[in-house]
Amino acid sequence: MEWLNYHHLLYFWTVARTGSVTAAADELRLAQPTISGQLRALEEALGEKVFVRVGRNLALTEFGHTVYRYADEIFAVGRELLDVVNGRPTAQTTRLNIGIADVVPKLMAYRLLAPALDLDPPVTVSCREGKSGNLIADLSIHALDLVMSDAPVPPTVSVRAYSHLLGSCGTTFFASKKIAANLKGRFPALLDGAPILLPTDNTSMRRDLEQWFAKVAVKPRVVSEFEDSALLKVFGEAGVGVFAGPSAIEPEIARQYGVKPLGRTDDVKERFYAISVERKIKHPAVVAISEAAQERLFG
Repeated sequence: MEWLNYHHLLYFWTVARTGSVTAAADELRLAQPTISGQLRALEEALGEKVFVRVGRNLALTEFGHTVYRYADEIFAVGRELLDVVNGRPTAQTTRLNIGIADVVPKLMAYRLLAPALDLDPPVTVSCREGKSGNLIADLSIHALDLVMSDAPVPPTVSVRAYSHLLGSCGTTFFASKKIAANLKGRFPALLDGAPILLPTDNTSMRRDLEQWFAKVAVKPRVVSEFEDSALLKVFGEAGVGVFAGPSAIEPEIARQYGVKPLGRTDDVKERFYAISVERKIKHPAVVAISEAAQERLFG
């Protein structure tokens, strides 16, 4: 039978949590060489690297992220066990590990996840951001319970997973007050020649926007392209260019980034999916997310 050395795992978890061998050594009151030796022993036992060196710092590998998530849960259960043994009250919580594709707007992710935070008994929501393909791969090995994306599982992905449509909405175009004041004409004609910020061309949203531009005969001037939707909006807030966002959260975008809605269209749909390994959603938190999205956010 294979055994896991939990001392090795504890040292790894502490390094990952504190950010360095030095900080972990201080917390554990051990010498740095001792910590480094235990990390090497863990990597040898697991057969893969958990850290890579980036300059003078250590960074978790993809495998290391997976090990850290399990270690976090293991030590959380250990703390709960000590609470039970010592007669202290415990907070019995369900955990929901969610992967959020980096193209999903952060405000939308929050609005979608918010219902899971109000459940009784409580649910601990753990969020990880990344590329859809990488997140779906983690879903297949049950490192994640759910992936939230703007597109269903691509047919080219060999993972057996199911796409559950949470809802769809139209698209609103926003600009800083300075840019908006310089745009002439009515929407959508005012977008012709306007500086614009777009998602990268490997996204479904980018393709939909370009098809719509051609349909309404406007040709904006592309200033920058982004994989991260939040970074795109920060540039929009700074007055670099016009940008698009989901109409379902139009007031929140306008308020948070201090921008002005220029106009909206239902011809460009933004869709949001919950991707799971289950054909039928069973996790109570995911059920709450799905029902609230369909009834309130997109209803």
